[in-house]
Amino acid sequence: MEQWVKEWLKEQKDQGVKCLEVKIQGKSHYVYHSTTYWDKALKKPRKNSKYLGKLDPDKGLIKSGGRHRIHPSDLRNITEYGNSMLLHETMRGLKPLLQEGFPECWAEICAIAMVRVTSNVPLKRVKDAWEKLYNAENINPHLNPKNLSRVMREVGVNRVGQDVIFNELADLSKQLVYDLTSVFSRAMNISQAEKGYNKGKIQVPQINLALLCSVDTGLPTMIRSLPGSVKDIKTLYHSLDELDLDLGGKILVLDRGFFSDDVVEFLDGKNISYILPTKRNSRFYNTRIHLNGHFYYHERLIRCGKRECDNFFLYLFEDQELMLEERKTLYKKLDEKRIDKKELTARMKKAGKILILSNMDVEGHEIYELYKKRETVEKMFDTYKTVLNADKIYLQDDESVFGHVFISFLSLSIHCKLEQLLKKAELNRKLTPIDLLFKYGKVYHVDLGENSMISEVPKKVWDLEERLGLNIFPK
Repeated sequence: MEQWVKEWLKEQKDQGVKCLEVKIQGKSHYVYHSTTYWDKALKKPRKNSKYLGKLDPDKGLIKSGGRHRIHPSDLRNITEYGNSMLLHETMRGLKPLLQEGFPECWAEICAIAMVRVTSNVPLKRVKDAWEKLYNAENINPHLNPKNLSRVMREVGVNRVGQDVIFNELADLSKQLVYDLTSVFSRAMNISQAEKGYNKGKIQVPQINLALLCSVDTGLPTMIRSLPGSVKDIKTLYHSLDELDLDLGGKILVLDRGFFSDDVVEFLDGKNISYILPTKRNSRFYNTRIHLNGHFYYHERLIRCGKRECDNFFLYLFEDQELMLEERKTLYKKLDEKRIDKKELTARMKKAGKILILSNMDVEGHEIYELYKKRETVEKMFDTYKTVLNADKIYLQDDESVFGHVFISFLSLSIHCKLEQLLKKAELNRKLTPIDLLFKYGKVYHVDLGENSMISEVPKKVWDLEERLGLNIFPK
């Protein structure tokens, strides 16, 4: 730490100002008010930091929020109140983390993430979309398109700031699911866009997205964008190494695409419990395992067996309905001469069977239920790529792609929190998060100068409010 910073801290301390912390990012110095508190749930001390401003050697502390003034011509008299309150509520837990990780542009990040929950708003329309919303917490972001382009790049290259959010979310999770997907881009200046393997077998430049999500919270935990040619297994190594936390006591659920002896050795070294399905051509299918147990999963009969091998366990499951479907498919391929009788016989032995390798010694149904939780990350990928339109990457450089991926991750988190509210109220079969935001958007805030008021709340919105129990509207 430079001498002038030490002298400033000593001067503040002499004046009775305590709990100040200076963080350095590049050549800039940022001041926080940092305290600790005891987290009863995690049974350990937690840090609580509030961003105060930027420290300048000549001007001293430049307080946060002083960069952009609101002019009377910028004010709107009528703004959307209900949906804005919903969005601010779902961002409440992320805002302190964003202030810590991105002290200079956290307000802009919040604005982009919130307005993009309902649609893929381009940067040039973010300001208009934001001004339609009631500013519940008096956030004043600078939303000029040129500034937002700069912010997107700065966010993309600030991986340390992103990791502040990722590590906190991962620390709150016990059961994690990890998977990979790909998105396509024809932008010439994006070096990450490379031809690689994808399920659609489409030979166009693609970018891989690695997503880690929490089964406990039902929320996304971490996201990384990678070159399209990078294989699944290599992404896992770097993703877990990047998380700066103790993985002991956590459970990681993977897809069979990650299976290899090297991955097993790597996970054992991480001291993490894991659920790892083997590939259909794995040598472990030759291991004799007796199916002497059974259970029901969503009314489907599952036979199961277990065997200990060296320092791990093999769990074999046989889904009776899946077995029948796969056998029908195999006979159709035989009739179409796509396979011969020798291949038919070999593949019939594995029809309907799932072989899982794990270092956990538990009942078979527990392993199977954990394995099925992979559907959580699959649904999040679907939301990320379709509802949020985050796969439409037309950006022109890698830094902007990194920023776009991260901010879309925040929008996905908001979307998932709204989905949880609907599920808790047993409304998820009737409404989507986007439906909910549009319905709440019917309630407006009217600024009358010295006074203000909330418009009338429609009966259907009141009924929703009572079911959700959010207490957003004054009675």
